[in-house]
Amino acid sequence: MDFQTLFLLFISFVLSFILKDSFSLTAALEFALALLFGVIIYQSWNQQRLLQAITDDDLIGRRRGIGLWGKIFRQLEIKSTSWRHQLFLAEREYSKFVQAVQASPNGLVMLGESDQIEWCNHICRVHFRIDPLRDAGQPIVFLLRHPDFVKYMQAKMFSEPLHLEYMGTNGNLNLLLQVYPYGENRKLLLSQDISLLKRNEAIRQDFVANVSHELRTPLTVLNGFLETIREIPLSENERKRYLHMMSAQSSRMLSLVEELLILTRLDNSPTSHKTNEVKIPEMVTRLIEDARNLSNGNHIIRHHLNSTRNIYGAENEIFSAFSNLITNSIRYTPEGGTIQLSWTDEVDGGATFTVLDTGIGIAPEHIPRLTERFYRVDRSRSRDTGGTGLGLAIVKHVAIRHEAELQIKSTLSVGSEFSIRFTKERVGPPVI
Repeated sequence: MDFQTLFLLFISFVLSFILKDSFSLTAALEFALALLFGVIIYQSWNQQRLLQAITDDDLIGRRRGIGLWGKIFRQLEIKSTSWRHQLFLAEREYSKFVQAVQASPNGLVMLGESDQIEWCNHICRVHFRIDPLRDAGQPIVFLLRHPDFVKYMQAKMFSEPLHLEYMGTNGNLNLLLQVYPYGENRKLLLSQDISLLKRNEAIRQDFVANVSHELRTPLTVLNGFLETIREIPLSENERKRYLHMMSAQSSRMLSLVEELLILTRLDNSPTSHKTNEVKIPEMVTRLIEDARNLSNGNHIIRHHLNSTRNIYGAENEIFSAFSNLITNSIRYTPEGGTIQLSWTDEVDGGATFTVLDTGIGIAPEHIPRLTERFYRVDRSRSRDTGGTGLGLAIVKHVAIRHEAELQIKSTLSVGSEFSIRFTKERVGPPVI
C-alpha cells in the first residue's frame, strides 16, 4: 500500500477519535470502517483495471489514477510504448529479411528435428511443388521422393551438394541441392536452378564439337592432297587441280576462323554507339554490285530504295550483316531466281533492310534455330555452297548490338525473306 493511502487511513482514524468525543464510539468506528472499506474498494478497482489492461494489451492512453497507482500506470505506459516500438522495428527488419529471401531465385527450406518442413520461400513451389502453408509440418522426403534425394537425406553426408534432375512446376529442372545443419538438430535445404548453366554447357560442348568437325574436314582433305603430291608423280594439270582444291579448303578454314573471331568480338562488345552515321543508301549500292559479281549473272538482282535515311552505328558490322543475308540468298536460290534488296522507311520512324529471294525456302520447324551457330537445315548443301553455318549468328549479334530485330519468313519451294528492322532511335533524318 502506498504512502498516500496510509496517510489517508491515518487521518481517518484521527478523525474517528475526534468524532468519538463529539459523538458515540459506535459512530466513530462506523466512520473508520467506511473509510477503510472505501480504500479497499479503490485498491480492488485499480487492480481490476490493471488486470484488464494487461489482458487486453491496452496500456497506452489509460486514465492515470492517483498515488502509487498513477505511477504504476504511467510506468507501464512508458514500458509498453518502448516495447511496441522495439517490436515494430523487429517486425520491420523481419519483413525485410523475408522479402529478401522471397526475392531470391534460390529455394530455401527450414527443416525441423524430424526433417519436417517448418518454412520455405515461394520459389520452392517451382522447384519442388511445395506449398508453404499446405505442406508445413510434412517430412521433406514425403514431398520430394526422388530416390537420390532420399538416399542423400538418409546418408547425412551433407558436405557435398546433390545434383538432381527433377520435374518442377514449369517442367524439367536441373537442381543443385545442399543441406546445412544448424541449431539443435535443424537443417537448411538450399536449392539452385542450374538449368541455364547446363544448357550453356551443352551449347559450349556442341560449339567445340562443331568447330572441331568443321576444321577436321578441310584439314583431312589438305592432308590427303599433300600426301598424294608428295608420294605420287602427277602431271602438271593434276598438280594444278589438287593445288586449286587445297586452296579452296584453306580458304574455307580461313573464313571459318575469321567469322569465329567476329562472333567473339561481337559477344564481348557492348551496344554499338550512336555517334557514327552509316550511309545506308550508298552501302546498298555497293552491296548490289557485290551481289551481281557473286551471282555471276545466274540470278536476277533487283533493288527497291525508297529511303534516304542513314543509321547510327558501326559501318563494318552493318555491312557484314547485310552482306551475309545477300550471300545466303544467292547460295540457296537456284539459277534464274530473283533476289530483291530493299531499304524502306517504317511508319513509326524506323527503317528496314530486306532481302527477298525465290530460293528453296525453309521449313517452319527450322526457322527458330537458324541463328544458332553452325545450325544448318541441309549440311551437305551448305558445305557445297561454301557456308560455315555462322552467317546468321553474326547477323543476329549485329542486330542486337544496334537495337534492331532480325525477322525471318520463309516458305518451302517459294522463297525466303530476311529483314533487319531498325528503331527510330537508330535512324537518322532523311537526306535531302
